[in-house]
Amino acid sequence: MKALVWHGKHDIRCESVPDPKIEQGRDAIIKVTSCAICGSDLHLYDGFMMGMKSGDIIGHEFMGEVMEVGKDNKKLKVGDRVVVPFTICCGECEQCKRSNFSVCERTNRNAALANKMFGHTTAGLFGYTHLTGGFPGGQAEYVRVPYADFAPVKIPDGLSDDQVLFLGDILPTGWQAAKQCDIEPTDTVAVWGAGPVGQFAAKSAIILGAKQVVVIDNVPERLEMAARQGAITINFDEESVVDRLNELTRGKGPEKCIDAVGMEAHANSTLDAIYDRAKQALMLVTDRAHVLREMIYVCRPAGTLSIPGVYGGIIDKVPFGAAMNKGLTIRMGQTHVNRWTDDLLNRIQQGEIDPSFVITHEAPLEAGPAFYNTFRDKQDGCIKVVLRPGMMGNGGMRQAAE
Repeated sequence: MKALVWHGKHDIRCESVPDPKIEQGRDAIIKVTSCAICGSDLHLYDGFMMGMKSGDIIGHEFMGEVMEVGKDNKKLKVGDRVVVPFTICCGECEQCKRSNFSVCERTNRNAALANKMFGHTTAGLFGYTHLTGGFPGGQAEYVRVPYADFAPVKIPDGLSDDQVLFLGDILPTGWQAAKQCDIEPTDTVAVWGAGPVGQFAAKSAIILGAKQVVVIDNVPERLEMAARQGAITINFDEESVVDRLNELTRGKGPEKCIDAVGMEAHANSTLDAIYDRAKQALMLVTDRAHVLREMIYVCRPAGTLSIPGVYGGIIDKVPFGAAMNKGLTIRMGQTHVNRWTDDLLNRIQQGEIDPSFVITHEAPLEAGPAFYNTFRDKQDGCIKVVLRPGMMGNGGMRQAAE
């Protein structure tokens, strides 16, 4: 089969690799019909995530058709159409029983490595670092799905791939980010980053009844998309984020702040951003934490910081004293996808949200390596790329996204 394979920093190749096979009784083999490039994949592409090995199949946003099931899998049958959450979870351990699916205790096959890095293991993830199991990912024609009798979401007839694909990651990630804020009708919610996760975090905050939602970025196409969904926007290249947020909140600051950027914050001219880039170049830190620092500074006392943006290792100069003295609540983590999928699937069916609004580009799987550059560098107005195994042509901007 064909798959996108990681060979090092900025080196993604579409290659022929062995087809996956059933290995355990709870497995399933999925023929991928749609997959996507995620902002988290860019951390692999840019070489900032530890634990990658040359030859790893990448990608964790995918869906498709069940082609084969293991002997113990009673949930799925051949021909079922499913979205596969990026978190691999067993459904049986103590954490899964508490719906803490991203920290499943059983599914990381490299748990000993994760224990050394994190203190305790987290769940296995598709197409990511070997710290999370090194499982082959979904930017491929076929995928072996472990524990497939629990996590995959069966899709009812009448819904397109584009409507449901993002149930596997970025839609519940944005939703969880907003839910972690415990939004009240009087709240101002500020979202840093207007990429796909930021778009869904902002949309979720609007659905959940925030008084006003403010989205911060410097890419015009992203800000325009957020504005179409009902958000107030701030272009940090053109105005002060701090001053504008104070203006919008009568000097008190937003009650809830969401970091949808994570480890690769792209502030250009601030002193702390220059400091981060210098220390990162010297391999003294792994992550650029400008957004996290700014959120701590601007958040209203007794407010909440919600962090869906991925951090990979060590950060520096975080004003923890400000967070403590202001009494801020910090909630973060990989997404407990299956905690939210039933509700979100129902909202899609009812027409409350159509997640396809973030798709700007589509392409065949073979064009994936080139579209990593397009997505990372935000070329051609690119906000979200969907890859279609078997699609003909070179791909490009999707006119329907306008």
